[in-house]
Amino acid sequence: MDKKQSIADIAESYNVSVSTIKRKLRKIEMPWEQPNIAGSGYVHFDVTYWGHNWGVILAVDHDSGKAIYLDFISHEKAEDYLRALQSIKSRGFVIKGVIIDGFRALFDIFSDYKIQMCHFHMKQIVTRYLTGNPRLQASKELAAIVERLTKLDKVAFTQEYADWNARWHTVLCERTVSMDTGKWCYTHKKLRTAVNSLNYYMEYLFTYLSPECVGMPNTNNMIEGLFSALKKRLNVHAGMKEDSRKRLIKGFFKALNNGK
Repeated sequence: MDKKQSIADIAESYNVSVSTIKRKLRKIEMPWEQPNIAGSGYVHFDVTYWGHNWGVILAVDHDSGKAIYLDFISHEKAEDYLRALQSIKSRGFVIKGVIIDGFRALFDIFSDYKIQMCHFHMKQIVTRYLTGNPRLQASKELAAIVERLTKLDKVAFTQEYADWNARWHTVLCERTVSMDTGKWCYTHKKLRTAVNSLNYYMEYLFTYLSPECVGMPNTNNMIEGLFSALKKRLNVHAGMKEDSRKRLIKGFFKALNNGK
């Protein structure tokens, strides 16, 4: 039978208690060893969390869709990615380029490689500052340009962005003086922050279109899809303890790598 079953379903089918099934499951070992890998390719890196104090760092080979590095972490730190990079290199895999989100420490860690900033994360960052329904006209226009990011090439996008900057330069430079302190600050701080973020990531937005990066994706959708599927599995067993969740996570990616 290829039907998904909850612990309660399994207990019923074997005519035992739920606690008995849970006790037996806790005894199952599910070791994870970083897989043997060869060849070369583009690698997705990302993290996801459960709660506030633990999560998973994952690296996925874009061509095969398989996990080539997995580890449990407490918080996202630069050394987690450095450890992942060193592990992948030590096992003989040649990284042609990386696809990452906006964690800025990564751009130094992966500076020896071709870096593609995930377009989805870029849109998220800009939306965080402009909101999903901006009221300022300048913000509306910038949001519209960023929304077309995946549809424009580098020349078209940078030209539209440059035209926008020229058109709204005065607004970006507007200042407001505090009546209490007499000190000034920029009037549209969140808009300026969105602009500063775009300026920082600009050189990494169109790496995938470089002649030497044929086949490189422009988003981390592959790894995000895996995280989404994993969380659906975990949600079926919402009351599962941390050690049991970790066993399930390791089993999920072992099955992925084994083609199951």
